[in-house]
Amino acid sequence: MSRRDYLFTSESVSEGHPDKVCDRISDEIVDLVYREARKSGMDPWKVRVACETLATTNRVVIAGEVRVPDSLLKKDKNGNVVTDSRGHPLVNPSKFKSAARRAIRSIGYEQDGFHWKTVKIDVLLHGQSPDIGQGVDNAADRQGEEGAGDQGIMFGYACRETPDLMPAPIYYSHKILELLAAARKNGGGDVARLGPDAKSQVTVRYVDGRPSEVTSIVLSTQHVDSGWDNKKVRQVVEPYIREALNSGGITIADDCAWYINPTGKFVIGGPDGDAGLTGRKIIVDTYGGAAPHGGGAFSGKDTTKVDRSAAYAARYLAKNVVAAKLADRCTIQLSYAIGVAQPLSIYVDLHGTGKVSEEQVEKAIRKVMDLSPSGIRRHLDLNKPIYAKTAAYGHFGRKASRDGSFSWERTDLAKALKEAVAS
Repeated sequence: MSRRDYLFTSESVSEGHPDKVCDRISDEIVDLVYREARKSGMDPWKVRVACETLATTNRVVIAGEVRVPDSLLKKDKNGNVVTDSRGHPLVNPSKFKSAARRAIRSIGYEQDGFHWKTVKIDVLLHGQSPDIGQGVDNAADRQGEEGAGDQGIMFGYACRETPDLMPAPIYYSHKILELLAAARKNGGGDVARLGPDAKSQVTVRYVDGRPSEVTSIVLSTQHVDSGWDNKKVRQVVEPYIREALNSGGITIADDCAWYINPTGKFVIGGPDGDAGLTGRKIIVDTYGGAAPHGGGAFSGKDTTKVDRSAAYAARYLAKNVVAAKLADRCTIQLSYAIGVAQPLSIYVDLHGTGKVSEEQVEKAIRKVMDLSPSGIRRHLDLNKPIYAKTAAYGHFGRKASRDGSFSWERTDLAKALKEAVAS
């Protein structure tokens, strides 16, 4: 029997956090390759990106393996593609550097120790390993179908705690930072003196299994003015914190503990204050610890990588199970083997809230959606430059957009799931 009364905490980090800067750059690279593929006539199904970014004081390093159109490849004076010692084609770094600078500028870094104009950028991308490529291009279990790019397990989760069917602590942690970022960029006065780097943390009291009130709030935010103390920072940010919590209808406990810049001033931030890496905030990216995580990061990967696409599919299915009122909470696990198209297993846990059995939902899932990598990409229309905006404030609990981004947040499969369960 699960606990009904307890405290639970989740954290979020802003787009200017060093790790999130790296996630953003890596996802800008993914979007760049998809855009260039469409412009050049390359089949977007053939795009491959596995891009990792490191950022530190005035330095960005972009490394990984890619399969890109000719427009992004390095050429010699005769127009021939330049390769490395193993015959892997090398990329032309100019467009990749420009994408990184645009990302850093958009985030807002114009500091002496990290400035979008002056930061040194190394691009160490090269052609994809044919050993990995053959596993994706030729599935072992289906003729002409894509195989999974690697083995692994992926989880999806949904619950009724918030309007977007996300756990309350991570939902509110994200909202606080989103509002502050928008105000920093678009507002005037003191809030415009905040810096890009910030972290939030929200503790929620659950009563009878439902979120009841916020018992503690932690916010550390960079600020430009070195004369500010934490009392001044609280004066600036508290209205936005209260707005974020009120937007979801949760109350702040009378004895709520507030920790705003608890160490004092926070002027030097971002990659100048702490090195960043792609893929180090996977719990922030998903459910804030309220659900299992398979361990794979999302950013910098094209959607043949099931770390990304199957995690999106699992969230999509879990959200539709809850939207269909088949359960109030749903966790779904998918597992894959490299070079094999179909998942090895589908596991469903309805946490004692199901109106039907887990076995019924598992069977229904197989009926309503092809969960091969290419099936997921077709169903959710993932072969698009839609990933830079996923890099901060969570990949889940966002609004599906007309450009195709966050398609995994739609609830258009609820009816089909209901019918499949009933059949």
